[in-house]
Amino acid sequence: MTEFYAIGIFLFVLFLLLGSGVWVGLALLGVAFVGMELFTTRPSGDAMMTTVWGASASWTLTALPLFIWMGEILFRTRLSEDMFRGLSPWMARLPGGLIHTNIVGCTVFAAVSGSSAATLTTVGKMSIPELRRRNYPENMVIGTLAGAATLGLMIPPSLTLIVYGVTINESITKLFMAGIVPGLVLALMFMTYVAVMSRVAADFNPTPEPHMTFADKVANSRFLIPVICLILLVIGSMYFGYATATEAAAFGVIGALVLAAVQGSLNWQTFIASLMGATRTSAMIALILGGAAFLSLSMGFTGLPRALAEWIGSMELSRFQLLMALLVFYIVIGCFLDGISSVVLTIAVVEPMVRQAGIDIIWFGIFIVVVVEMAQITPPIGFNLFVLQGMTHHQMNYIARAALPMFGIMVVMVFVLILFPDIATWLPENIRQRPGGG
Repeated sequence: MTEFYAIGIFLFVLFLLLGSGVWVGLALLGVAFVGMELFTTRPSGDAMMTTVWGASASWTLTALPLFIWMGEILFRTRLSEDMFRGLSPWMARLPGGLIHTNIVGCTVFAAVSGSSAATLTTVGKMSIPELRRRNYPENMVIGTLAGAATLGLMIPPSLTLIVYGVTINESITKLFMAGIVPGLVLALMFMTYVAVMSRVAADFNPTPEPHMTFADKVANSRFLIPVICLILLVIGSMYFGYATATEAAAFGVIGALVLAAVQGSLNWQTFIASLMGATRTSAMIALILGGAAFLSLSMGFTGLPRALAEWIGSMELSRFQLLMALLVFYIVIGCFLDGISSVVLTIAVVEPMVRQAGIDIIWFGIFIVVVVEMAQITPPIGFNLFVLQGMTHHQMNYIARAALPMFGIMVVMVFVLILFPDIATWLPENIRQRPGGG
């Protein structure tokens, strides 16, 4: 009974603080502090200092600000323009035409960014004007961009997977490898949707692209060389066991700086702007992680995670039933919290259930990222919707309706993962990882 009283107190204080506009990290610290004061005799201040420091002083976590910085540097280069010039000749003849540049462009940039918002902004600032000029349907331009940008959360380097791995003390490199194939499968599902809609939608009548010879297409592909080299440097160094995730992130920053310098985009102003942007984002995530670690400690004293795990176990749910319950749970919570906050806030309670059910913890990381991706395009807090609103000046309900088919495809992807778990587990089970690599 004490556990149910505790969860009521936790939820009341949490929604009170979040509803008052307090930062998510501070709200988590506040809830944990109240829990420590009410349910334990341990000094709250001492526990907070120790826990927050322990959560922050992680060598594995070093990869997070480095990958964020890499994405910030690339955001300030001409990468999106070069990607469009390199991809568009090959996409033009596919069913759906240049709409595919949204999806392929986001997939490529996701492999060097890790952030959904950075992927959306970088690709969108180039593709939206170009696709509008060619008379592509507005709802498909916006919908595919909103959905494909979420691939930044799955295809490595993924900030959400880094946070998940640090929270459950799992190898970041293995999680990165697990995200590659599902990310590509999801991108292929988006492209299939575009191809089908291009045949059945009455308003799909874009301006035809001028004919290009094969030699011209190959010549334009040279614009893709810098980003492909960067992807090989970051992902390849981890896949072949030459670098841990943290070391690969450092390589990525150096590569991004070189790329920006070669393009002429690197000057003192862009360097400082990228550094400060990465600092702000990293500090925000670190605060959320610190708050979540303190909240996990506080809940541990109440016995809440253990009690919930035992309660779920007593219901004797099958693995599929448990996953369906978690799917609905994360879709609902994703309507009110961003992806990283959803993960760190709930994982202390969810992890024991998942382990008890015998679900592979690496596979579950990919499952949870797909569901968290949905939160990026669901109102009222879907961050991608806000970014697109600022870029396109459409009403929020229009953008949400345009993104709805992408949401449905992600739901289908969840069932694909359940039916074919090997698409997430085969690579991490077969990679050659350096000893001690995180």
